[in-house]
Amino acid sequence: MSRNIEEYISMIEGRLPELFPADKLPQGTVIKASEYSLEAGGKRIRPVLTLAFCEMCGGSAENALDAACAAEYLHTYSLIHDDLPCMDDDDMRRGKPSCHKAFGEATALLAGDGLLTLAFGAAAGNKRVSPAAAVKCVSALAEAGGFTGIVGGQQLDKDMENGGFETAPLILPMYSMKTSALIKAACLCGVYCAQSPDEPRRAEAAAAYAENLGIAFQIVDDILDVTSTEEELGKPVGSDTEQGKNTFVSVYGLEIAEAEAADYTRRALAALESFDDSAFLKELTEKLLSRKK
Repeated sequence: MSRNIEEYISMIEGRLPELFPADKLPQGTVIKASEYSLEAGGKRIRPVLTLAFCEMCGGSAENALDAACAAEYLHTYSLIHDDLPCMDDDDMRRGKPSCHKAFGEATALLAGDGLLTLAFGAAAGNKRVSPAAAVKCVSALAEAGGFTGIVGGQQLDKDMENGGFETAPLILPMYSMKTSALIKAACLCGVYCAQSPDEPRRAEAAAAYAENLGIAFQIVDDILDVTSTEEELGKPVGSDTEQGKNTFVSVYGLEIAEAEAADYTRRALAALESFDDSAFLKELTEKLLSRKK
């Protein structure tokens, strides 16, 4: 049976720092910079999904904890790099200065690289699952972070920003790579760590859920960028418009964006129907649609 979100987050917050090396090493500045961004909080949605899917597939959440942390390390790396001046050039993240503003651009770049590498080490070193399950988790995370995932999505984002491509046909593929890919990896890691005999069917349903949730999540982000406040979001609002970035709202308008976010959320919820005891994830999915930050 699934726990509540506070229990999941408590498990994650307790484990995240345990996989870090000591920051008193000579190179401690880059470790502190990584911890700075990691400790900024956030919703911890991706690692929560890992733990929830593991339990929903009949496994123990503890067995998936290192894979969950790996997903959060990978996510935090992507945020550090997204904020860099050469990318989105954002000075604030989660209500405090971005990593490059607090530690300098070079250290922020290295901090992101360190978290990316730590993610694979955490997933590969998970001794609570079989070596085969650990390899599947590493593979899922690698795909999410690479050319068909975060990196590819970020490149599309920059190309569209610079007028290199027509925006409308590529906005959803970009979201699939930038957002859905890592959510999918997080969900699949939970399935793999459960080591269920029914794994193929569960993995297919988890991937469908994650694909739709990720797109809904990103569209809601776009909506909040034009409807929320800096105090609610913890970062400047309207920055996408100021930078000339292409978003679902800028391409299709607010009304269509709200309708599509709701539709993708419904598709995500439908994918959960093949799981027993999915009440926790259904509630979480609905809350993400109506979130204010």
